[in-house]
Amino acid sequence: MVAIDAPVSLHPEAASADAARVIESDAEAIAVARDLAKRLAADAALRDRERRLPHEEIEWFSQSGLWAITVPKAYGGAGVSFVTLAEVVKIVAAADPSLGQLPQNHFGLVDVIALTGTPEQKRHFFAEVLAGKRFGNGFSEKGTKHVLDLKTRVTRDDGGDSGSYVVDGTKFYSTGALFAHYVPVLGLDGEGKAWLAYVPKGTPGLSVIDDWSGFGQRTTASGTVVLDKVRVPASHVFPAQRVSDLPTLNGPISQIIQAAIDAGIAHAALADTLKFVRERSRPWVDSHVERASDDPLTVREIGRLHIQLHAADALLERAARVLDEIAAQPQTSEDDVARASVAVGEAKVLTTEIALLASEKLFELAGTQATLSEHNFDRHWRNARTHTLHDPVRWKYHLVGNYYLNGVKPARHAWN
Repeated sequence: MVAIDAPVSLHPEAASADAARVIESDAEAIAVARDLAKRLAADAALRDRERRLPHEEIEWFSQSGLWAITVPKAYGGAGVSFVTLAEVVKIVAAADPSLGQLPQNHFGLVDVIALTGTPEQKRHFFAEVLAGKRFGNGFSEKGTKHVLDLKTRVTRDDGGDSGSYVVDGTKFYSTGALFAHYVPVLGLDGEGKAWLAYVPKGTPGLSVIDDWSGFGQRTTASGTVVLDKVRVPASHVFPAQRVSDLPTLNGPISQIIQAAIDAGIAHAALADTLKFVRERSRPWVDSHVERASDDPLTVREIGRLHIQLHAADALLERAARVLDEIAAQPQTSEDDVARASVAVGEAKVLTTEIALLASEKLFELAGTQATLSEHNFDRHWRNARTHTLHDPVRWKYHLVGNYYLNGVKPARHAWN
């Protein structure tokens, strides 16, 4: 990958009180994710129904070491492959997609540090992540022309203190911010250049408001962050624009995690469909079979869903392997990033479509009993519909077609 250096000094924060597990290999990461997923799945439906925020569960999650698996090996992390990262996210999202989404921005922000941080910044922030610290986000804003039309400002201290920046603005869709130790905020300086200020929890002027009312992904607390003249040391500010100005994999990394979350939702919906059809559903009267699982039309639809899910999984793994191949190179070119964006875009089309289809087909195949509120199966569709709105999949078709037909490289940003 391209390494980008920024000339700033470090002012460290206090270390975490409780050290997290440090995962050392890809195999360990997968094993930990599977064990954790069993715990997270136990009350996932109840948390969704009651909109009970997962304060305890997120501690299990970050203390498990999974939030640190992308910290480079040179800084004490596992530096896992993108194949492993996608699999871990998919496993956790199948158990509870709200929890699966919470570290999505965190992983992208770890990559920003790797790409733009000084050696001193990397040592500090990677140590924080390994100790169990979590990054939230303050990226998107409401009421602007588009996602890159930012009103938030990150500027040098007006008093002439070159050792700090001042951040002012209001953010929304701030997934993970309520649970975060740092809230990285994206804003522009006076010249229109983008900066990321990693604002420590408790900083004066920082307010995180739990006003997320989406009908899906209910427990992500993806609400509002307000920054009122928040002062941040220069050591906590990164030149975010460089991850797009130069050819890096930051955008495809963000997108492949999104795709893995949707794949996890699809797996959960299909698993609940199979269990209910086998144990609860009645066969249709005209099928002349004793069990719903022997209904030939139901069997056909289950087969179709599995084929589409396996296709989505295959493209997700293929895209991750493309990222791994490019990341292993000494330099990343514009052609590399375009190829990665297209491979991830192809996967994201299928993971989006199977998440929506599997969560809808659950009711058709399981029958009217499946709509009873005691099962809360509608959470699968609500989660799929909400999360897949992160960016429009119709533009993924355009991205892929324009690349193959006209040789047009995708724009470089977090949504490609």
